[in-house]
Amino acid sequence: MSSFVIANPNKCIGCRTCEIACVVAHSEKDIFSSKVEVEFYPRLKVIKTNNVTSPVQCRHCKGAPCAKACPKDCISHNEEGVVLIDDTNCVGCKNCMVACPFGAIDMIPIYDNDEKVSQQKLKVQDKSDFVLKEKLVAMKCDLCSNRKEGPACVEKCPTKALKLITLA
Repeated sequence: MSSFVIANPNKCIGCRTCEIACVVAHSEKDIFSSKVEVEFYPRLKVIKTNNVTSPVQCRHCKGAPCAKACPKDCISHNEEGVVLIDDTNCVGCKNCMVACPFGAIDMIPIYDNDEKVSQQKLKVQDKSDFVLKEKLVAMKCDLCSNRKEGPACVEKCPTKALKLITLA
């Protein structure tokens, strides 16, 4: 069974409450009273144009192009049909991001104890200097699979512009 969240652009006011709800649902910290800088990486993004405002997020495609493009097999469907990314094996190649027909995958840095994790030392042209590069991994909507209430974006949208669709 395939499920995804769809937005009604006629109801969306671009308030980005869905983005905040997403970050809160996936954060281990209280983002509103944290004394340290919070990693703000929502798994959806609100797109605004002159004529329309709407969040863009994963459609959890059957036969997901992102999964087929991943050289490390980090992307798969779970029992409920939700397309999930295993970021522990992700190498940050961006193939999934390019393959996604909806533009729903972003690359984000990995943190450990509030510090960005370095991926590797890269040699620069003269081969004597090294540059540290942060480790980036793929991230996308997981339909808040960690919440029994379902997607936080749908629950918190003040205009009810978001709706969870389940295709039987």
